[in-house]
Amino acid sequence: MIQEYQIRVLPQTAYNIENVKQFIAQDKGLDARTIQHIRILKKSIDARQRTIYVNLKIRVYINEMPQDDSYIHTEYPDVTGKPAVIVVGEGPAGLFASLRLIELGFRPVVLERGKDVHERKKDLSQITRTHQVDGESNYCFGEGGAGAYSDGKLYTRSKKRGSVDKILNVFCQHGANTNILADAHPHIGTDKLPRVIENMRNQILQSGGEVHFETKMVGLLQEGDSVVGVEAVELQTGAEKTFLGPVILATGHSARDIYNYLYDSGIEMEAKGIAVGVRLEHPSQLIDQIQYHNKQGRGKYLPAAEYSFVTQVAGRGVYSFCMCPGGFVIPAATGPEQIVVNGMSPSNRGTAWSNSGMVVELRPEDIVPSEEDTTVPEVLKVMNFQKQLEKLCWQQGNMRQTAPAQRMTDFVNKKLSYDLPKSSYAPGLISSPLHFWLPSMISSRLQEGFKTFGKYAHGFLTNEAVLIATETRTSSPVCVLRDRETLQHVRLRGLFPCGEGAGYAGGIVSAGIDGERCADMCAAYMSAL
Repeated sequence: MIQEYQIRVLPQTAYNIENVKQFIAQDKGLDARTIQHIRILKKSIDARQRTIYVNLKIRVYINEMPQDDSYIHTEYPDVTGKPAVIVVGEGPAGLFASLRLIELGFRPVVLERGKDVHERKKDLSQITRTHQVDGESNYCFGEGGAGAYSDGKLYTRSKKRGSVDKILNVFCQHGANTNILADAHPHIGTDKLPRVIENMRNQILQSGGEVHFETKMVGLLQEGDSVVGVEAVELQTGAEKTFLGPVILATGHSARDIYNYLYDSGIEMEAKGIAVGVRLEHPSQLIDQIQYHNKQGRGKYLPAAEYSFVTQVAGRGVYSFCMCPGGFVIPAATGPEQIVVNGMSPSNRGTAWSNSGMVVELRPEDIVPSEEDTTVPEVLKVMNFQKQLEKLCWQQGNMRQTAPAQRMTDFVNKKLSYDLPKSSYAPGLISSPLHFWLPSMISSRLQEGFKTFGKYAHGFLTNEAVLIATETRTSSPVCVLRDRETLQHVRLRGLFPCGEGAGYAGGIVSAGIDGERCADMCAAYMSAL
């Protein structure tokens, strides 16, 4: 017999499956000897009161053993010789589009400007050692996209767009821990996600697909109102190559050269709102104490605490973004004369720091070009604002990857920080008056937002926390226009703008969902030819 139950237990009970077994036996009047197995289906922490509880949905196997149904397996056929689809970008949108194409009997040909997930890691370490950023291999460009080495969080609110469970199950099939199927805020971790990504790539190759690293799309091939392929260049040799087929364009939110190309080619886009701010880093023990209402912090049985804050200031949202408990702040620039920061966490979330993006909603109408920017096209003005702010930050950081920073209370009180706390940001920090040089539409709203958040959580507004500038790559600054029904570009048949880079996703899971949807629509398009 199989029974499912919803239970609410103390952390020390949820921590050990044998304890859960004893609890459910006593609570439901079962003989513990008849319980052969317990599977946790859903898990969340309720920290609203001083006594912390863990909510569990469990499946109990009574007098029978479970089948191997810990995740749903997807079959990937051999697509050697099948019609090709060109997938530009091997981030989550491109990976899931490729795997879905294989499911549907089409052969993905993946073009990735960066390196494979292992070679890419070497270039990331150079940023800290030399303060030089490889423009083709960095925290945003390369196999796995921006998520591969910037956390691997799988929480999304995009449940209406597609199957979140499908995305999580595919990750499990390729090596992710099945805990992600149960956790309320699933997370793989930057130390484990690269192996999962490599397994996904190997599946594409084993099924007859192609993956071309260090191969950069430089143009679309068009016949009339249809896209029929791409022109690309091999970065190591300079050789030009042509790949034929409809195109799923999944370049990620930082491919500014692609946005410039699309604009120059007359391919319709529009400026899109973004969120801009800083990385806010606290000692993780302090966040644990605040969120778990306990001076001892999280103790033995609870994970590093998370938080989520949102408010409105002067008609714009101010909110936490991509919270990384027990994590690091990382340098996420994609070229010279930029400082961009992001956050990540290893799977155990065990570092001494917790960080979050603290950002302000900006809409295209908020950005008024200066006199020297009057030649910037309207559709690219948000991207240009990003570039200017990142360069200003780089100048404030002594023209290195040393990030300008300020203690949190000092920022709110408009005071210079004469020293800075120890930080996880490996290239180093430099004290800087962020309240002075950040655009006032950002700094003033952050100041008011922090005051509000300090009221929500006593102790959150503190000089033990440090603001690290600047967080600008929260989403794409443009939207590549596509038809709502077919997901093709509004004018060009055979072109499927996809994922974060096209302005239709925000995070690993939503990008994966959009990749699958674009693959479905591309398959329907090809079947109708």
